Amino acid sequence: MKTNMFAIAAALAVVPGALEAKDVAPVAAVSAETQATAGSGADGAVVVADPTDPARSLILAGAESAGIDVFDLSGHRIATHKVGDITALDLRADAAPGGGALLAALDGKANAPKLFRIGSGGVPAPLGLAGIAPEMTVAGLCFSRSHRDGTLYLFLLGDKGEVEQWGLATDAAGAMRGRIARRWSLGSEAGYCAADDRGSVYIAQEAVGAWRFAAEPEAEIVPEIVDIVRLGHIEEEAKGIGIAADGRLLVSDAKADRLNLYDPADDFAYLGSVALAKGDDRVEDAGSVTIAGPLVVVADDDNAPERPNFKIASWPAILAAAGLAERPPVPTPETMPLARASVETVPVETGGDAADDPAIWIDPADPARSVVIGTQKKSGLYVYGLDGQMIQYLPDGRMNNVDLRDGFRLGGRDVTLVAASNRTTKGISIYTLDPATRRLTDVADGLQATGFDDPYGLCLYRSGRSNRTYAFVNQGDGQMRQWELVATQAGKVRVKLVRELPFESQVEGCVADDETGMLYVGEEDVGVWREGAEPRGGPARSMLAAVADNPALKDDIEGMAIYKQDDGKGYLVVSSQGNDSYALFRREGDNAYVGSFRIGADIAAGIDGVSETDGLDVTSRAAGPGFPRGLMVVQDGRNVSPPENQNFKLVPWERIAEALGLEAPAD
Repeated sequence: MKTNMFAIAAALAVVPGALEAKDVAPVAAVSAETQATAGSGADGAVVVADPTDPARSLILAGAESAGIDVFDLSGHRIATHKVGDITALDLRADAAPGGGALLAALDGKANAPKLFRIGSGGVPAPLGLAGIAPEMTVAGLCFSRSHRDGTLYLFLLGDKGEVEQWGLATDAAGAMRGRIARRWSLGSEAGYCAADDRGSVYIAQEAVGAWRFAAEPEAEIVPEIVDIVRLGHIEEEAKGIGIAADGRLLVSDAKADRLNLYDPADDFAYLGSVALAKGDDRVEDAGSVTIAGPLVVVADDDNAPERPNFKIASWPAILAAAGLAERPPVPTPETMPLARASVETVPVETGGDAADDPAIWIDPADPARSVVIGTQKKSGLYVYGLDGQMIQYLPDGRMNNVDLRDGFRLGGRDVTLVAASNRTTKGISIYTLDPATRRLTDVADGLQATGFDDPYGLCLYRSGRSNRTYAFVNQGDGQMRQWELVATQAGKVRVKLVRELPFESQVEGCVADDETGMLYVGEEDVGVWREGAEPRGGPARSMLAAVADNPALKDDIEGMAIYKQDDGKGYLVVSSQGNDSYALFRREGDNAYVGSFRIGADIAAGIDGVSETDGLDVTSRAAGPGFPRGLMVVQDGRNVSPPENQNFKLVPWERIAEALGLEAPAD
């Protein structure tokens, strides 16, 4: 995406006081300044805290041609490390391989980031870094740590507004490797950024203003305006951005020689501005802005008549100058338990919202040869092996949901029957799965029409009473119908309508429990319903879990499946699409809520996390050595790292059980 003037103009309507005259900024006194850098400039600084004696903390600063200068808090230079032409820095404690602080430094001449482990005395020890190949002239960088799964990311900014987000992981040799997560563009130079490790990254687009983006690569790339150049409170250029522990922002209004304060907790309200000065020496054209605890370090590249240096101030002094009260730190966001996928399928062949719903078939003769059947709601059906590779693709129409049952009697033998809702034909597509070739064959007795304008969700049910097989199909207006699947003498399958099950609003995800005779349906904005799956005489409909009553559920309610255990036990698994999570309810009794989890990224394995899941399936049957306790397969709404078309992720069940502390079934 590219930011355009229409977006900027629209956003100005929400910039408070955007056209007000700019006031003269009050001055916050600088407590210290560093000696002039040993190189050709000053930009980028980090604070290496000493937890035992904060007064002995150190400042590492970008000295451009001289590399990295190390200063004490009085501004005295302790050392200079000639590690490149360094123009930007960022730091994360305990992020280096094996422990210790990890420093990222931008080497301008090499047009590449470099990584260092920070040792005693602030000495930067180089670390190997492979895999990162910027497709731009890099102008800035910053770290971001995912608050969801702990993955460390490195944002690189380009001189034409390009943004690259790279996931970082440690390899077997103790070096680090990057993997692209996503790319986008702002359209003009962006030189500074900062992330709060709570889900936000802030980027200064020099000639336009300051933006907020979701830092999670699984999130949609949607810009939120903090402030705008000229028409807001930034006079001409937006430069460095610092984030205080209390969540407030400090942005360099460079040409106005001041720092602007904003409150993200109050819709990025502008809180005022301050200038920094040490006596008559006022900071002009401030570059990087770093806030570390009570310390604020600002690059003063126009430190006339001396050479460039850094000014050191205190956050409380800046707040006092602006007439603002101190606030406690923002609490660490609550997180959900995490599981990680071990396999992902190859992407579907078209972009956009395409992949949707999977179904798992377990090969009883050789579980390692089991397959995943996945819908492509723009074109057809895929069959994948457990290695994620494609076995078959059928371009048979816009397939939305799919399900299967073994043991369907057809042509004098038991077969695996596969059914899918087909939005092209407005019918039910029906296939058999050949266990030898692991390929699908159409066995529908002509078009099996549903009578719906847009058949959507589908799930199958094998009756324990009659051994008959049924398909439930629904569409977006809440209509739902139950069809019996009937074998013909010619070895084909047709459908027969047996029941109408209307809902008040859109439904899609559903699953039927063949052993208990219970049907579960997701009304997307409302919650999960349960009722009898038999055409007649089953339990009446009742609410299992309402979105309004369970904080772990956030609409839309999407795919669902049942993990079956012995004695009627197990779990109902539900996609809570609105918060990228999966809720578990007990299969038995009153379907009590058990807990929720997310699927996180595994950068080292090259598999991204999962977001906006539509369909899912799960099985408790072993599926070869990679899935000894079964697996869960989910559609991934945003397939990043690298950015590709949508696909499906395979998660070993034991990883889910471990994340939620589930009791292991008896052997």
